[in-house]
Amino acid sequence: MNLKETKITIVGGGSTWTPGILKAMTRYKESLSFKEIVLYDINEERQRHIGEFGKLLFNELCPDVKFEYTTDKELAYKNADYIFCQMRTGGYKMRELDEKIPLEEGVIGQETCGAGGFAYGLRSLRDMIEMVEDVRKYSKDAWILNYTNPAAIVAYGLTKKFKEDKRILNICDQPINMLMSIGKILGVDEQSLEPSYFGLNHFGWFTGLYNKDGQDLLPELKEKILQKGFSPKDAEQRDKSWLDTYALVEDMVRDFPEYVPSTYVQYYLYPEYKTKKLDPKYTRANEVINGREKRVFEECDNAVKAGTTLGSNVVHNDAHGEMIVEIADTIHNNKEKTYIVMVENNGIVSNLPKDAIVEVACVLGNRGPIPFHVGEIDVFYKGLLENQYGYERLTVEAFFEGSYTKALQALTLNRTIVDAKKARRILDRLIKANKAYWPELK
Repeated sequence: MNLKETKITIVGGGSTWTPGILKAMTRYKESLSFKEIVLYDINEERQRHIGEFGKLLFNELCPDVKFEYTTDKELAYKNADYIFCQMRTGGYKMRELDEKIPLEEGVIGQETCGAGGFAYGLRSLRDMIEMVEDVRKYSKDAWILNYTNPAAIVAYGLTKKFKEDKRILNICDQPINMLMSIGKILGVDEQSLEPSYFGLNHFGWFTGLYNKDGQDLLPELKEKILQKGFSPKDAEQRDKSWLDTYALVEDMVRDFPEYVPSTYVQYYLYPEYKTKKLDPKYTRANEVINGREKRVFEECDNAVKAGTTLGSNVVHNDAHGEMIVEIADTIHNNKEKTYIVMVENNGIVSNLPKDAIVEVACVLGNRGPIPFHVGEIDVFYKGLLENQYGYERLTVEAFFEGSYTKALQALTLNRTIVDAKKARRILDRLIKANKAYWPELK
């Protein structure tokens, strides 16, 4: 065990996912040997709900740990060892526009896929680059573990901007959420499964699921999905939109039975169907604002009023919190465990571009991720991923170059849009909506 005492900072401390991360951290206190936890957010009032809950939680469970929350960058980043990043530039107000503007034009309105993901990506890149520069000013060797969406665009942009920085790791909890659901369907502990997986973030497939005896359980999983459907492990705690999203995995396995896809692939395979199922007046952003956000803040405040976190129901879905803390622990103690994370391709998928940011199984330790080789993928999957890679690359180039043309090319290429006239209408509306956040596109 690495006994060096550490400081961990959570960027986006006011996120409703932060309580789950904090609760997970209390279980890793000895293993991660942290002495200081800091929440950082630019929204002081929003962070206060979570920060006061965190103070109470650590006072009860880890009283020897210094816990604080702040809007001061130097306090947050100085001498930090691990940065957990989950920022949302523009908040839910901008997410609502990301989802509703495309839907009003008759195409997918979703947080990370299609035009919504494009808009969010251009916003996120600005603040993520600033965050990395700030962290490196105060803590040049800190590990930056990034959850910030849309992770594919953010990861590609950060890799281009900070090519030599080997301590930025872009991760997503959806593969873990999928594995938890898979474990429930198969009646096994998901941690006992060794996955084979390839794709881009929110655009990938499980190609194998090996148990400790080396048996591939993927054929059995596909049979069970076709017989009984697919649902999240924590179905009773999920909003209806998430249940619908998981349910469509069955359709994808029936149509394309070779592999088991990530839930997000449906937006690219069935864009017309998905668009018809979405309400332009009440999107997932509204669902979160009126549901999860309200519930988490209320339950944090109730715990503070009661003077105890015992009996609090603020933490429901542990996958998000558990994964980032577990990955930090794996790096800290060089455990060399397997995770599905994002890395630069460099031949991992041999018939995709070298600079694509692929999401694959990797062995993770204190040297960072060491990816498993995938090799060539079949023409159908290659075609889908080449298209998405082109969209992601053009999006990032539009950001760095301030190029309207490349932004239009990106949206036209995206499978959820494809029509250039629609792409131009959407782009022009998104430019107006994001005036305070995007670079000027000429």
